[in-house]
Amino acid sequence: MQNLVLFFHLAAAIFWMGGMAFAVLALRPIIAEQLQPPQRLPLMAAVLGRFFVVVGVSIAVLLATGLFMLLQTGMKAAPPGQHAMLALGLVMMLVFGHLFFSPFRRMKLAVAAADWPEAGKRAGQIVMMVKINLGLGWLAIAAVMLWR
Repeated sequence: MQNLVLFFHLAAAIFWMGGMAFAVLALRPIIAEQLQPPQRLPLMAAVLGRFFVVVGVSIAVLLATGLFMLLQTGMKAAPPGQHAMLALGLVMMLVFGHLFFSPFRRMKLAVAAADWPEAGKRAGQIVMMVKINLGLGWLAIAAVMLWR
């Protein structure tokens, strides 16, 4: 059972981290080079809308499996790296929540209104927050692997 829970925990983290890396390191730079804002911004809003469904599921799985494993070990007996991973993961979830309910919502509204400067501004905010979360994710992985 423990291995199955760990598998789902890792799968959820890989989907979230991999999606963030793909979006900011591969997809965004290419479409920024090849498409103008009227084509680029609706595409990014649609891609992010689908990706954020995956992130929502990943967050639910990460919370459920992470807490399950932490409670199996016991909070007092858990290594410091697991506590750090929990704290960093919660911060990542808060950053995502803000990203989703503020800049992403505003980006979708701006795209619907064809307000490309506003949509571009919000896309820039999203990219910054995704980069922050990607860095936090790597810190969480390093903490749990190196701080035993």
